[in-house]
Amino acid sequence: RWTTVSRIDVGYRAGAVYSQTMNDSLPADLPVPLILAAAALVLLAVWLFVRYRQGRPRTLESVLNHIAFERLEGLVIPKVDEGEIQVDHLVLTPQGLLIIDIKDVQGTVFGSDKMDEWTVISADKRFTFKNPQPALYDRIAAVRQIVRQVPVSGKVVFLDGATFTKGVPDMVANLDELQETFGDWDEDAAKVKIEAFKPHWEQIKSRVVA
Repeated sequence: RWTTVSRIDVGYRAGAVYSQTMNDSLPADLPVPLILAAAALVLLAVWLFVRYRQGRPRTLESVLNHIAFERLEGLVIPKVDEGEIQVDHLVLTPQGLLIIDIKDVQGTVFGSDKMDEWTVISADKRFTFKNPQPALYDRIAAVRQIVRQVPVSGKVVFLDGATFTKGVPDMVANLDELQETFGDWDEDAAKVKIEAFKPHWEQIKSRVVA
């Protein structure tokens, strides 16, 4: 069963806590210096909370929460020709829709855009797997046939523990690159774009098979 995950706006929540605290907890006749001191303490608490959030270990979940205003997981939609295709992660970002395929392997990865098989070599084993990019192209095409007026892109994301020493294929990224590419944007401009993309996002939901 596919699921929907909405973005948690830490900045908004922190600001709301600050505003509520200042409005509810300070008497109206409190001297100005004490009001300023209390405000400084609340702001310090908010700053420490944000720094704590930023300092926690980076994980797939934290990166997805950072780049996504909303996301769908495990959805099945119609293929371009016939049949159905599964999309593990579909993310709504200010840059459009992003399809993410996850690869969790440990070791050095040897692969290129034109190679049919990619190889992983670690200290104790060696194995191959199919080039994941053609399957990702199929998922991108399936989404594009539903939302033709929204940018749709895709990334094969390798989690920590995988390294490419002979060059990185075009559609491959790690968590840091994913966050850097899709996570830095102007908040006000992003909200305008997201509102424009929302009808197309709802259209995707309406076409989900399972």
